[in-house]
Amino acid sequence: MALNYDKDGLDEDFEKDDRLARNMFNITTNKKQKTMKTVYDFSLTDKKGNSVSLSDYKGKVLLIVNTATGCGFTPQYEALEAMYKKLRDKGFEILDVPCNQFGHQTPGSDEEVTEFCTMKFGTDFPQFKKSDVNGANALPLFTWLKEEKGYAGGAYEEKLAKVMEELYNKANTEPRKQNDIQWNFTKFLIDREGKVVARFEPTVDMKEVEKAVEAQL
Repeated sequence: MALNYDKDGLDEDFEKDDRLARNMFNITTNKKQKTMKTVYDFSLTDKKGNSVSLSDYKGKVLLIVNTATGCGFTPQYEALEAMYKKLRDKGFEILDVPCNQFGHQTPGSDEEVTEFCTMKFGTDFPQFKKSDVNGANALPLFTWLKEEKGYAGGAYEEKLAKVMEELYNKANTEPRKQNDIQWNFTKFLIDREGKVVARFEPTVDMKEVEKAVEAQL
């Protein structure tokens, strides 16, 4: 027994289904595009308690650093300031976020931290309120930075890594997660589009950091 069907009708139904599938794909893609964040979606609090939108730095190359005043890596302030003076006229900014989570190496107030940095290293780049970068109270900015560029591992010698872990655990109730900030002076490089392009552990030579910054300018 022969089956009768309407070829034109089937073609029309197929076209409708195809259009529906493409529309659903476009809707899903648009949703993903809307949820993709850049650094400009975040803010930091300055030393006076004012909220500073990072959209104020749109179009600039940024180096975001969690810092400390009493750390073995603290002398990196000198190299950071030299880099800032050399490159800021080309559209470069350093955003300094002091943190006391790593061995309690930033015990002072915001005012004391600023005084120390300006007196000892002559720092002139923006410094924000002392904040957490790991754990439940971590700044949303740093949560996003770590999601974008996790810890690749292997940056610290085994003995040093153990000491760092002991000091961190004494200062914090939550242990570090895999992609957490490992120590002071971890740096995130942001391009002119507001995207994270690199993460540097504090053990990376500052000349290498500067070369990466210049490549984005």
